[in-house]
Amino acid sequence: MQPRARGSAFLTVAGDVTGRTGLVDLRHAGSSKLVFPRNFNDSLEAILVNTAGGITGGDHYTLAATVKAGGALTLTTQAAERAYRAQVSEIGRVETALTVDADATLHWLPQELILFDHCALRRQLQIDLHGNASLLMVEPIVLGRAAMKETLRQIHFQDRIRIHRDGAPIYIDGIDFSGDAAAHVARRAIADGARAMASLVLVRSDAAAQLDTLRAMLPPTAGASLLADDVLVIRQLAEDSFVLRRDLMPILSHLTNNSLPISWRL
Repeated sequence: MQPRARGSAFLTVAGDVTGRTGLVDLRHAGSSKLVFPRNFNDSLEAILVNTAGGITGGDHYTLAATVKAGGALTLTTQAAERAYRAQVSEIGRVETALTVDADATLHWLPQELILFDHCALRRQLQIDLHGNASLLMVEPIVLGRAAMKETLRQIHFQDRIRIHRDGAPIYIDGIDFSGDAAAHVARRAIADGARAMASLVLVRSDAAAQLDTLRAMLPPTAGASLLADDVLVIRQLAEDSFVLRRDLMPILSHLTNNSLPISWRL
């Protein structure tokens, strides 16, 4: 048995009487750390750091965060996460549970997840919204590093995203890659050779009003649609991670009112 990484983080924030967001509870252990860069507005920004440098088979990471009434929290990552080669029969696990109370806002903006050949990873993201809670979520995924000419011929990747509001599902998504991912995405009806992809979900009262603006910003390999008047979804494909980020950043900047985390802009 090889040494395996374990990481857990727990965070609760809330707004105070002045409208500023502050910490209520914070705990982290193992290879997971939360750091808080200096912020010049009333929201709070937290950066999740994986000190192990990546995820391999047998690793296990958990994150639980709650934004209480009046709070505004942005959660991001220090850099792109990496899912490395795993030993046979070992699977890495990442489990994230986020709760947003009424009159609160969460921006879940992790940077890219880069999959390497022979990786084995199972991810779960559960987001529970209450009342008029607002959410901006993005999940970018990259199939190998184009500059290194990496080709994913044997991977196992399972990804599940579930967003509920007051207990009712408003967005459920899943991705499964098992085997030759490069051959799969090369099919024209699937990704036509794209090596990078992203899903974006906006749950906000002005979502419908944003639709035309966002469609005008999208490249030809992306699309935006409304699931409800206040639920907007974008799907985006790109030839590599550089193009994906180049096209995503103006959209995220627009939706965050030009307050995209500094780690995204480095």
